[in-house]
Amino acid sequence: MSRLVIPTNSEAQNVVEELYKDLERRIIASPPGLCPIDVTAAFLRMCHAQTCGKCVPCRIGLGQLSNLLNDILNGKGTMEHLTKLQETARVIESTADCAIGYTAAEMVLKGLDGFNEDFISHILHNRCSSGLEHPVPCVALCPAGVDIPGYIALTAEGRYADAVRLIRKDNPFPNACALVCEHPCESRCRRNMLDTSINIRGIKRVAIDMAGYVTPPECAPSTGKRIAIIGGGPSGLSAAYYLQLMGHQTTVIEKRKKLGGMLLYGIPSYRLPRERLEGDINVILETGVEVQTNTAVGNEEGQITLEELRNQYDAIYISIGAHRDKKIGIDGEDSIGVVSAVEFLRAIGDGNSPDLSGKRICVIGGGNVAMDVARSSVRLGAERTAVVYRRRKDDMTALPDEIESAMAEGVEIMELYAPEHIEADSRGAVKALWVSQQMPGAISGGRPAPTPIGTPSIPIECDIIIAAVGQSIESKYFVEQGIDAKRGVIQATGWTSIQNMPGIFAGGDCATGPATVIRAIAAGKVAAANIDQYLGFNHQITCDVEIPDPDLSDRVPCGRVNLKERDAIERKGDFTITQCGMSLKEAQQESKRCLRCDHFGYGNFKGGRIKSW
Repeated sequence: MSRLVIPTNSEAQNVVEELYKDLERRIIASPPGLCPIDVTAAFLRMCHAQTCGKCVPCRIGLGQLSNLLNDILNGKGTMEHLTKLQETARVIESTADCAIGYTAAEMVLKGLDGFNEDFISHILHNRCSSGLEHPVPCVALCPAGVDIPGYIALTAEGRYADAVRLIRKDNPFPNACALVCEHPCESRCRRNMLDTSINIRGIKRVAIDMAGYVTPPECAPSTGKRIAIIGGGPSGLSAAYYLQLMGHQTTVIEKRKKLGGMLLYGIPSYRLPRERLEGDINVILETGVEVQTNTAVGNEEGQITLEELRNQYDAIYISIGAHRDKKIGIDGEDSIGVVSAVEFLRAIGDGNSPDLSGKRICVIGGGNVAMDVARSSVRLGAERTAVVYRRRKDDMTALPDEIESAMAEGVEIMELYAPEHIEADSRGAVKALWVSQQMPGAISGGRPAPTPIGTPSIPIECDIIIAAVGQSIESKYFVEQGIDAKRGVIQATGWTSIQNMPGIFAGGDCATGPATVIRAIAAGKVAAANIDQYLGFNHQITCDVEIPDPDLSDRVPCGRVNLKERDAIERKGDFTITQCGMSLKEAQQESKRCLRCDHFGYGNFKGGRIKSW
């Protein structure tokens, strides 16, 4: 009689499992600029290795696809190869027994559609259409192109002021971005190949904290040109800063009484203290930027028209942001007590925080704004704060750290509940939010679409409902002036100019839709460079800071230093900054983990860092 045994992995299988983890880390660290056909071929070979061999489409077909891709990569491909690739992949997709086969075929078909020009370039010219280029991952993924390895190396040597100067070459908001940037630079950090990504934002904060006040660079001689910046948010102020350094006189025209845009009116002070934001803005103003607050652009009395600005200035940059709220789209949303997240956070930014003592708050939405609103409600005394979201918590667009922090402060996350209607009392005030339970359905746009379960709707009793379902753009006036917009979004080119309207540029949230702070800053930088060129100049923004040479002490795997937060019980009672910075010892260790991709590999081959733009 045979006996059952407890299965255990062989030594070989244990090694394979480790190789899987190594491969996963390498995929995570893949930088932009890789040959898409080479990557597809590598993935296809792995898929072929997984086949059980039972069905012909998978066993034979994936091998044939791999051979066709290798021919194209080795310079033996013809246009007929593309036809065979497509036909073979479609047959495999429709006839393979399991996901091993048909998902691999779908990957090839997706590539044929998504980077067809690369296939053709390989066949006709034996090279990628974009050329052979491996950019430094962190720099390539920073929208503003900040020299990240440079300021990390400077921080490691204790040269904090130089680190700030280097950051300001590409980003005039080092304080703000050290605290609230969504750090896309960390997502493909090559350190992932060894252990995990560097805490880039945390290192930046150490440099900012230790440097103190750092004077802005000297401005170039005056050009006599004048530029109007409509909107005093991160994009407009960034453009003003760089144009001023180039020698052009800029005037920022801001509708509200304070500068800062969504940095001030959209981000609570427990994340971005006002003195930190003011520090960045004051340095920008020190360059000579002129400001007109409480000044709107439009046709109404007391407003300045676009035509007047065109007559007075040599160029105009529109950076009005996205400050209008979006409606929920359900019955009862005009009830007393229903407010938008934009309105709520603006009141806090203006110093008119509402008293929510004893109130029950429902927040509708699942992004970072929803978390900001919920956490602010807790600090304003709310008895209960619940975030109602129609998808799963895992599908929320808010940063995971923000969700965890909100939950630690007592915010309830009610996932898979879709708002149906708002019930009001006899006075017309909010009484309850009625919701229907959902379940995750078919994946659409990368996330499962919510699908009703069919159970009866339930009420969530509340006193105030805050809608954090998105923002829109106040572009109506500009459309009336002949500027093209689609769904409110101003249609600017990739270099921020407006077609058929010489001298007018647009960028930031108003030209892309609501996005991140660093993308708005990047748009301001791009606009400054192109406005300068439009005016007939070619000024270069440079930084003469010398970057330390790298060493080879970074190869030993080492744990990442994560930032801590103040205790939840303590922090939820005030608007003081919640996140604690690194110690100098932690910053030293974290900085030394940088692999200096700017010096080694293609960073060195391409001539190293970009010293000017």
